[in-house]
Amino acid sequence: MATTQWNENNIPDQSGKVVIITGATSGLGKQAAKVLSAKNATVIMAVRNMEKGHNVLHEITKAYPNNNTSVMKMDLSSLKSVEQFAKSFKDKYNRLDVLINNAGIMACPFATTEDGFEIQMGTNHLGHFALAGHLMDVLKNTPQSRVVVTSSIAHKMTNGIELNDINWEKRKYKTTRAYSDSKLANVYFAYEMVNRYRHDESAPRVTLAHPGWTSTDLQRHSGFASLLNPIFSQQADMGVLPTLRAAFDDKAENRDFFGPKGMLEFKGYPVKVQTSKIAQLEEPARKLWDLSEQLTGVRY
Repeated sequence: MATTQWNENNIPDQSGKVVIITGATSGLGKQAAKVLSAKNATVIMAVRNMEKGHNVLHEITKAYPNNNTSVMKMDLSSLKSVEQFAKSFKDKYNRLDVLINNAGIMACPFATTEDGFEIQMGTNHLGHFALAGHLMDVLKNTPQSRVVVTSSIAHKMTNGIELNDINWEKRKYKTTRAYSDSKLANVYFAYEMVNRYRHDESAPRVTLAHPGWTSTDLQRHSGFASLLNPIFSQQADMGVLPTLRAAFDDKAENRDFFGPKGMLEFKGYPVKVQTSKIAQLEEPARKLWDLSEQLTGVRY
């Protein structure tokens, strides 16, 4: 018997629904913005580079002239920028149906954010942690709202986050380990949010996704990944499907994690997948949450 593969055709019309996508200037975020613009959602592309954002919006407008998509400035490596974005958003909108925490950087040289955080943890986790915190009131005021957290297969490639040296001030920097740590942090963030809001019926549903091995700009710092892309990778129109399923599958529940169905979860249509055993530990998730509140100054 043939099974139906979940794809963008499973997403109903999104008229009246408001969706924020971080990192929508390329790769998965750009593809998600295109798909949701076609579905008549009100899409806010939260981007660092406004010129690139407007270029993507121009592409979308050529394809879908009646779109409800707009570009707003936000740099996840700046807590001030994240706070200003959230305030500007709430000045314009009184609902938020889906927050897609998509933006990320990978395997880049050591650097720190404006606030002194190691760049990958600061951008991939702490920036999104602050963003969701600032938007929690509007998420809770929107019935059936959802937060989608984008992790990676790489979350399985670390044996834990060094919470007493989260900014790599005491250790020799290992960029791939720092990336894996930030992607494990994404899982801890999602799971702990579910845990903290388990008695709050107005809280958003929290789901997770990873794109498998998708060919995007994310890999520009990794010669190894670029070399193997032609063999193992899939394109963004497939890589975005786990994120879209996490965001719009009615049957998706809190903590559900979607990734590609194929071998090693590298590529294929989206199905429910498992996180690593370390990612399911409650104590480090709780400690990371407390540390994240302390570092960002954002209290949930």
